[in-house]
Amino acid sequence: LTLTPMFHISRILLASVAVSLSMNASTIAQSGDAAAGKQKSANCVACHGVDGNNPSDQFPKLAGQVPGYIANQLALFKSQERKDPVMVAMVAALNEQDMRDLDAFYSSQDIEPVAIPADRAEDALAGKAIYRSGLAEYSVPACMGCHGPAGAGIPPQYPSLGGQHAAYIESALLAFKSGERENAIMQSIAFPLSKKQVRQLALYLSALH
Repeated sequence: LTLTPMFHISRILLASVAVSLSMNASTIAQSGDAAAGKQKSANCVACHGVDGNNPSDQFPKLAGQVPGYIANQLALFKSQERKDPVMVAMVAALNEQDMRDLDAFYSSQDIEPVAIPADRAEDALAGKAIYRSGLAEYSVPACMGCHGPAGAGIPPQYPSLGGQHAAYIESALLAFKSGERENAIMQSIAFPLSKKQVRQLALYLSALH
């Protein structure tokens, strides 16, 4: 069963809502060379796949990410503001142009859609309710406020989540929930969620496109 969202919005509308953020992302995208980024991605293939659509759900898909987000995250790994021993080592030799080139390459790729098993459709629909409406009783806002109704994200700060591996989203949310991964906004959103709700939300996002 593939869940087909009935609430696609135009990229034009999304861009008009976040024009100031998009201008910054456009600057990054224009300064990056996708062809050069493809060549520089050789060391990324083992974990993230040839085009950013990796088969392993231990690592995030990078294909189709909003322009600017990957470059920003690589910079955070390099400064060690975001901690991951593998990624810190991988970015050690990268300069700012390398990061922009990689960003341009991955953001130009199409993320592959994901299908949800029929026996998990109910969980996915529960995740949809959280994503679209939040949890008022815990002051958790609707996720789509920052990540868009179709999970396309708002560049460069708010990443695209639609089509991402469910297991990766689940692990990221649990890391925010425990405080292992630092981000004040995401920690406050993830903390009230139960593990079941995290799993439901992650499952829904994996099919969103």
